[in-house]
Amino acid sequence: MELIRDLYNLRPHHEGCVLTIGNFDGVHLGHQAVIGQLAEKAGELRLPSVLMSFEPYPQEFFTPAAAVPRLTRFREKMLALRRYAVDRVLCLRFNERLADMSAREFITELLVGRLGVRYLVVGDDFRFGWQREGDFELLREAGEKHGFQVARMHTVELDGERISSTRIRAALGQGKLALAEQMLGRPYRMCGRVAHGDKRGRDLGFPTANIKLHRMASPVNGVFAVELFGVTGEPVPGVANVGIRPTVSGTEARLEVHLFDFSQDIYGAHVHVDFLHKIREEQRFDSLQELVKQIELDVRDARAFFAGIRNS
Repeated sequence: MELIRDLYNLRPHHEGCVLTIGNFDGVHLGHQAVIGQLAEKAGELRLPSVLMSFEPYPQEFFTPAAAVPRLTRFREKMLALRRYAVDRVLCLRFNERLADMSAREFITELLVGRLGVRYLVVGDDFRFGWQREGDFELLREAGEKHGFQVARMHTVELDGERISSTRIRAALGQGKLALAEQMLGRPYRMCGRVAHGDKRGRDLGFPTANIKLHRMASPVNGVFAVELFGVTGEPVPGVANVGIRPTVSGTEARLEVHLFDFSQDIYGAHVHVDFLHKIREEQRFDSLQELVKQIELDVRDARAFFAGIRNS
């Protein structure tokens, strides 16, 4: 899979493709169906499949304070996409120039002029261009004029409702990790590099692997039973906290994972953490002694969860 960062890295040999456009946050089953739809057409036309996305997301550019938590940051999304039949990812920097581009300019200059699109897959509600003036009907008309076909995304449902990033975000916020896993096609996961922390967990008897979130807001918060991948003996079960750690006056949200029966030095390792079961919400305790007692209960609950999986 080739990553093309912004328009200035497009080359003449990139012209001619089948294309889809969107944030693809989470790369869930609905997104996977679109990628399959695109791959099928790419094989038929003998053209590369291209996924166009944006950094930052348009909503993050226009209203950063109101932006919803990302399911996947950029690196996580790229790792997820590598599992599927995507030939190229074109990541455009969403800035004032792109925001001010009219819908017709977007079509003629980018889709036709730079990419030579032959087949385009978008959702019925896809909007683009200055003040979101472009829509599916405009693309269809442009396709007739410029010689490319426009198709609707396949809808994928679970229990009679459409699978979407919004629905997955809601499931995670409610602690319904099994439901989120059904819609993602895999457990919800976060990736990152293990960094040095303040060593407070070690002092309390529960050493943790500390991983920066690298996102404006997290779609999960609280204490979870998790599995960690990326180290010898993977997966390693454990218990994780996502939050600001109010008992010790923390201010920056982070992911801290206490691994069971594990003593390797993994500082600097790039790992990913699968969230399997929510134990409780994050809370503030009046003393470190109360915090330690609660962590002991969290460890017990997480171990019981994994024992239940093994015995089921």
